[in-house]
Amino acid sequence: MESFVFVSMLHRSLSRPRRGTKRIILRVANAVDYQRIAKAIQQTKKTYTRLQAVRPLPLIRAFSCRGDLDPAFLRKFAGLVVAEEDSAVSVHALPSSSAPPERARRPFVPAGIRSLRVPAVWKRSLGERVRIGVIDTGVDFYHPDLQTSLSRGINLVNPRTLPFDDNGHGTHIAGTIAAAGRHAMTGIAPRAELLPVKAFDHQGSAYVSDIVKGIEWCVQQGVHIINMSFGMKQRSESMLQAVRNARRAGVIIVASAGNDGRRGFIDYPARFPQTISVGAIDASGGIASFSNRGRRIDVFAPGENVLSTWPRGRYHEMNGTSMATAHVTGVLALAMSARPGLTPPQAKRTILAGQLPLKLKRKTARVPGRLDAVRAFRHLQL
Repeated sequence: MESFVFVSMLHRSLSRPRRGTKRIILRVANAVDYQRIAKAIQQTKKTYTRLQAVRPLPLIRAFSCRGDLDPAFLRKFAGLVVAEEDSAVSVHALPSSSAPPERARRPFVPAGIRSLRVPAVWKRSLGERVRIGVIDTGVDFYHPDLQTSLSRGINLVNPRTLPFDDNGHGTHIAGTIAAAGRHAMTGIAPRAELLPVKAFDHQGSAYVSDIVKGIEWCVQQGVHIINMSFGMKQRSESMLQAVRNARRAGVIIVASAGNDGRRGFIDYPARFPQTISVGAIDASGGIASFSNRGRRIDVFAPGENVLSTWPRGRYHEMNGTSMATAHVTGVLALAMSARPGLTPPQAKRTILAGQLPLKLKRKTARVPGRLDAVRAFRHLQL
């Protein structure tokens, strides 16, 4: 395959008049051709200006671009590349109450964390030496309970700046996982290291290519766990490949099931078996009304009226399977700190074994339980 012919035709195809704001991911069939095309794009960007917006995604041997590709181009290179729509992804959170965010007046451990019996295992682990990638809306670097837990991270929305949170969702997730309690709130793994990846904008929206890029960066940084409190309805082969490759690299991926209250269906990427999929329970220990549910969920965790950190040094309650996912990520950080080298399959077995029965109004065939930190550590035989 002549890579410069491919690049020339790609540029010509991207130069056609646009119809809307369509985004495409082009996956290349083999590694050799991918490297040749990537090199050719880099060498011709000054000549072929449309290629400047083409973003490489090496983790899945792909490129992302904007535009409506010419069908003739796709037919000509059908054996070389596969095109997939770069679909939208959204964070999984709902407003909890009309009460505005507040400033804490005294130290506290949120009720959801206490319900998991997390304080009972703090003598064994606080999450030391565990690196957690949080792909989300960014984080408040100035929050007094997060400052000591944060590394620099990366901003995929505005690459020249730190991944500051302009939404609130990412800061909330970060607090549940690893608020250090220096001011008021103590999270689950207060000595873990958080690596914030801002892939979502101020509205909590992103694209599959942003997620792939975020996963790729996390793998390069050697993170142990990735928290994915977001989802989409349609299956994405590109996202699946990214999840698979991260898992092969030893990264544990925790993903939220979605907030549609649906039975028998959960969102992607939680639906992929390579993840640990999380549903939400309410304050009474039953399945939260908004939580998706079904046999593909691995575990339930607190997701209703979850109090956590919020931008500008404040604290706020939120609902969602996003919040439940952060609880599971935090407990896994404790487990990995206590048992270094925990593999993704071992992590999943730990979560499956570390459960208590849900409080259900009626019996159902197979329903996973709610996470319990003490039972999880018992499975680790610590």
